[in-house]
Amino acid sequence: MSQARPFKVLGIQQVAIGGTDKGRMKKLWVDMLGLEQTGSFQSERENVDEDILAMGKGAMKVEVDIMQPMDIEKKPAVHATPLNHIGLWIDDLPAAVQWLTANGVRFAPGGIRKGAAGYDITFLHPKSNDEFPIAGEGVLIELVQASAEVIAALG
Repeated sequence: MSQARPFKVLGIQQVAIGGTDKGRMKKLWVDMLGLEQTGSFQSERENVDEDILAMGKGAMKVEVDIMQPMDIEKKPAVHATPLNHIGLWIDDLPAAVQWLTANGVRFAPGGIRKGAAGYDITFLHPKSNDEFPIAGEGVLIELVQASAEVIAALG
């Protein structure tokens, strides 16, 4: 490994759950379990129709994103893996990406960009390859730039 790790994982930011009918998922997560819907997001490029739910408050708030594909025949198939991805709060996302890449971690295409909830995000690829031998081992992992409030509370 090159140099000391220049970032910290502060906690879980989100859990994303995929299915073919987010209305059915909403019945469980909102109606039965009481999570609050805080937003929604659609992206044809990412083939996703998503409701953003939340539990907890402030820095302890965790998103639960329920997602269905806009077109069930297209990729990415957000419904194909029921636990679609897990999001981790990162205190310095650009430093994390640079260091992880230099140490052989494979990222999914797209680079750092604004995510559905407005935070800067990027994804670790679920599968490694010869060039990048470290990956999520079947799990898509979202790295999320923590806000100053989250860094103060969790850092």
